[in-house]
Amino acid sequence: MPPLIDPVSTSATLPTQSPVVIIGGGIIGLVAALNLAERKIPVVVIEKGRLAAEQSSRNLGWVRKTSRLPEDIPLAKAADRLWAGMAERVGSDVGYRQAGIMFVARHAEQMAMHERWFEQVKHLHLDSTLLSSAEIARRVPGGKSTWAGGIFTPTDGRAEPTKAASAIAKAAQQLGVVIVENCAVRSLITSGGRISGVMTERGEIKCEQVLLATGAWSRRFLMNHQIALPSLPLICSVLQTKPLTGPTEIAVGAPDFSFRRHHSGGFIVTQRGALDAPLTLDHLLIGLRYRQQLKQGRGNLRIGFGRYFFQDLRLGRRWKENQRSPFEQVRTLDPQVNSELNQEALRNLIDAWPAFKDAQIAQQWAGVIDVTPDSNPIIGPVDALPGLVLATGFSGHGFGTSPAAGQLAADILSGHSPLVDPSPYRFERLS
Repeated sequence: MPPLIDPVSTSATLPTQSPVVIIGGGIIGLVAALNLAERKIPVVVIEKGRLAAEQSSRNLGWVRKTSRLPEDIPLAKAADRLWAGMAERVGSDVGYRQAGIMFVARHAEQMAMHERWFEQVKHLHLDSTLLSSAEIARRVPGGKSTWAGGIFTPTDGRAEPTKAASAIAKAAQQLGVVIVENCAVRSLITSGGRISGVMTERGEIKCEQVLLATGAWSRRFLMNHQIALPSLPLICSVLQTKPLTGPTEIAVGAPDFSFRRHHSGGFIVTQRGALDAPLTLDHLLIGLRYRQQLKQGRGNLRIGFGRYFFQDLRLGRRWKENQRSPFEQVRTLDPQVNSELNQEALRNLIDAWPAFKDAQIAQQWAGVIDVTPDSNPIIGPVDALPGLVLATGFSGHGFGTSPAAGQLAADILSGHSPLVDPSPYRFERLS
């Protein structure tokens, strides 16, 4: 059962034209729409299923700078500032709390990774600090484990995925953004070598620019236009507990579990050391580009061959604009939960902090993460097709940076001075 998202009433009518069309009603696309509307630029957001029904509502809700790649930290820092003002901006609580994030290490090798990162980002003036086992116990009392150490960033935090995207969507609508759900965009329309519209299952919308913010679907969509986006899927399984008295408001990540407080009073828990990696045809086509990631993270991947492969294969990779597209065949990616991984996470968590021994599972779900070869997203134009801008490939970091990532995409679309240097996110780096 997927998370229950705050409902949003959307338009039943598809406009015939708009200067900007955003494909994808996840949180990145919605933030971009809000920014454009605040700049008086008309926008239509088109979502094949329901708003935020995929990874935008299924992620862990962490808002962090810790352990990000150095070149990605300016975007994360900008996101902190924007998250802090988001509730006032949209007139609704988005669940943002700046309670800090702590990572703990079981042995010296894991701690050395945190120490290396700490040295790499010193020039960025973060408030991260390295912790001893005693300092971990002081900040998160009641634990039974003896840790090799940890790292803590007090200005990291969390927000609520089931609340944030909906609140942003409603604020964008109040400024004139038209949002259409259950309407798949089948293809891009070009004229004179540049974007001139999009073809949906309900007909054409003329436009001058398109933002593609479709997460794990982006590779398939672009493939139909002979644009090669390297992206592979990972599946993260998550559980939510019933209300529970826990040891801390700090979000904690250990090598084999993580937890953070949920607005309901329970906790969001996952097996941080394990992700399902279902094999697809794309692994044969572009898998070699992920050799370095596989070398570093092989122990965290549960590689499998099964029904996901055949489901993916049946969707097809080529279609015409007058044909039913893969996005109409599958409106929402809803992968099967790996309950064994969730149980592993809960057992590991109870061993470390016995306060969780009374935890009862209220709900479980899984979501598909789209991962690029360097784990950085693509936010920027496609030079080969003027008028097309991408905001995709967030590699599990999209929700946390969404206020800044969506604004950066809007800056590029509107010609504004970019919020941060966009060069680490340009599409051509992956060509």
